[in-house]
Amino acid sequence: MAKRKQTPAKTPEARENQLVNLAVEETERRLLNGTASSQIITTLLKLATTKAQLELEKLRSDIALQQAKEQEIADKASNSDLYAKALAAFRSYKGDFKGDEDDDDEDDYL
Repeated sequence: MAKRKQTPAKTPEARENQLVNLAVEETERRLLNGTASSQIITTLLKLATTKAQLELEKLRSDIALQQAKEQEIADKASNSDLYAKALAAFRSYKGDFKGDEDDDDEDDYL
């Protein structure tokens, strides 16, 4: 079998993916040739178990939950700013300009 020349990876993640792909191809070759070790076979069987699938699903759920929490924190910060602006606007409607002392223009009355 002729060896393929791969282009160099530009990022560490791409390099990792290249190495994983090579390992998977080698494992497949060994399985097909009947030369796979018991460790390889056991590892592949463990990956196919329901427990492994559930662990992967849980990990994905945990990631989604963490992203939702981060988004909630960002939304709260945004809402806090929005509330502050709304309160300043309400104060200006009733004539209480304490929150906006440096803006003494008469345009506020229009």
